[in-house]
Amino acid sequence: MLVEIIDWHRRGTRYNIHVDPCDGLIYCGESGTQLTWMDAKIGDWVVTPRIGKPVEVNALWYNALQIMVELADLLHYPTSEYQQMAEQAIVGFARFWNPELGYCYDTIDGSQDDDSLRPNQIFAVSLPHSPLTPAKQRGIVDACGRKLLTSYGLRSLSRDHHEYKGKYHGDRFERDSAYHQGTVWGWLMGSFALAHLRVYHQPEQARMFLQPMADHLMDACVGSLSEIFDGNAPMQPKGAIAQAWTVAEVLRAAAYLKIKH
Repeated sequence: MLVEIIDWHRRGTRYNIHVDPCDGLIYCGESGTQLTWMDAKIGDWVVTPRIGKPVEVNALWYNALQIMVELADLLHYPTSEYQQMAEQAIVGFARFWNPELGYCYDTIDGSQDDDSLRPNQIFAVSLPHSPLTPAKQRGIVDACGRKLLTSYGLRSLSRDHHEYKGKYHGDRFERDSAYHQGTVWGWLMGSFALAHLRVYHQPEQARMFLQPMADHLMDACVGSLSEIFDGNAPMQPKGAIAQAWTVAEVLRAAAYLKIKH
């Protein structure tokens, strides 16, 4: 199954999803489609199309290739094919880094490289296998900490971006147009806490990032965690009052910190 997944990405599948043989990165998307988790669509308008090579998709791709190397080695299968793919992908991933801004482009090789500061790049630090140097990992954590971090997760877009929307309210059009344009997503807190731990080696600080989520258990749906929050203070909880992926990511990070540190 895992071998087939890798093979299908190389061969290509629907929505123009394929590995670019030139740099080993995954390209995805076509007009009128929304493929990543930032998937809001209003009629024919894709709010955040992200056509090209999304940063988190390729961080996950590199991580998957390195895991395939490890699994093949454990099972006494040849590892050279996956190792070569991983080596090509890590070289290609270097193109995401924007040295002028000190963090990664959100997408590259679309109509233009998108330099808006979004939280997707945090996965290039939090995943077990990072394609970035320690200095660049720190740059991402610092940039996200300055512009995106709130008590309840990461904003989906930096406050200083001209398309930032700090309130999730109104009719469906207003809500969906803000969904990934500044709204805070609780599920991202887990990855931020683990990315911060990786860079700064401060487990107590990492735990502190999760504490407001523990306090939030009594705020909306008692005993659970909300899907999203306003980007502007006081970050009122919005969306689903009990969201599985918020709960899962906070628990995952908390369990890791308890077991490992």
